[in-house]
Amino acid sequence: MAERVVITGLGVCAPNGIGLDAFGEAMASGKSGIRFISELKQLEFGCQIAGEPLLTDNRINRYFTPLQLRGLNATGIIYGVLAGTDAWNDAGLPKADAETPDWDSGILFGTGTLGVAKFREAIHLIDNKEVRRLGSTTVIQTMASGISAYLGGILGCGNQVTTNSSACTTGTEGILMGYERIASGKAKRMLVGSCSDSGPYVWAGFDAMRILPRNYNENPENASRPMSATAAGFVPGSGAGALVLESLESAQERGGKIYAEVLGGAVNSGGQRGNGSMTAPNSEAVQRCIIEAVRNSGIKNSDIDTINGHLTATAKDALEIENWSRALDRSGPNFPYINSFKGLFGHCLAAAGSIECVASVLQFEKNQIFGNVNVEDLHPEIEEQVDRIKIPLKTIDYTPKILAKASFGFGDVNACVIFKRFID
Repeated sequence: MAERVVITGLGVCAPNGIGLDAFGEAMASGKSGIRFISELKQLEFGCQIAGEPLLTDNRINRYFTPLQLRGLNATGIIYGVLAGTDAWNDAGLPKADAETPDWDSGILFGTGTLGVAKFREAIHLIDNKEVRRLGSTTVIQTMASGISAYLGGILGCGNQVTTNSSACTTGTEGILMGYERIASGKAKRMLVGSCSDSGPYVWAGFDAMRILPRNYNENPENASRPMSATAAGFVPGSGAGALVLESLESAQERGGKIYAEVLGGAVNSGGQRGNGSMTAPNSEAVQRCIIEAVRNSGIKNSDIDTINGHLTATAKDALEIENWSRALDRSGPNFPYINSFKGLFGHCLAAAGSIECVASVLQFEKNQIFGNVNVEDLHPEIEEQVDRIKIPLKTIDYTPKILAKASFGFGDVNACVIFKRFID
């Protein structure tokens, strides 16, 4: 019999809040983390706004030793270590002692690109024939598994320590991978999450594709408009989210706090066939992913009362709503409550799924559904499918019972995870 899997720790480093308390308050109050970035103006970007965590040296110094900080400029690693360490501490788990790893605990922490600024620095030195000045941390800051390696050493985890990378689907996919390892009895605990670097070298490609909003540089908080008729593209973001997954037996044995239960989920790809492409999801695959997630979780479509969508503030938002409606066979007033958090901190790329999963789970803790910002002008095609009351503009008092969270990424890859309010 498969182990039941619960969430016992949360950590977050987001554009609108660093740490659970600040982030939770920002989500409940609708505080935005999207700001004007002067560097993007200097570089003549069309979109000169972004969601970027505001970190101080004092905060960073609490998580790294002076040796670890030497030459460290991979922002994704910094965000991930903050979120991952906070989640571990929130779960009340100790670090392994100096001699023996914690054989029962592992890490699966994903990323899209990592150490882009470090790559740039290294390329400059190499081109100027100064290879010897690269330093000893260049490799670990630029390898994809650098973030899991940092966290693995800090926490002393001796089970599987690895990374995953599936574009915008990375964080949600990683939760399911960690869930499966625990459910199969191969680990008692898995720290899962994802991170994304920040800065112009990460965001430039999207600006060149002209899929970012260009008319909100003087009004950044209104720029990200998921499900809106005036949505003009996604606002780039960065940061990290982290969750401690644990077997129910282990959590109860040590008296750990339980935020929610992970019932299951599904991962698939549309193969870039049909209406799917490198940048757009295949609708049939999206619907199959949701249907399979429901089936794997042992629930009925009607059990889902809340959805946190991918919903990036592009022309595809209405299609995503249609896919949810078809997959769940629900519409109008029978449609679940649905929200998108990208209106508050933008699209955090590889970190999107994990940050949004942290926010989704916090709704169980707070007995609330966080509001959708910048959607006063609901897209008419969405209004045809969903009753407006199911898309709250502000946070409402409501106790979610079963929540579906999905991410759909570049490369036509999909993931859907089902969370449940924990009942022993």
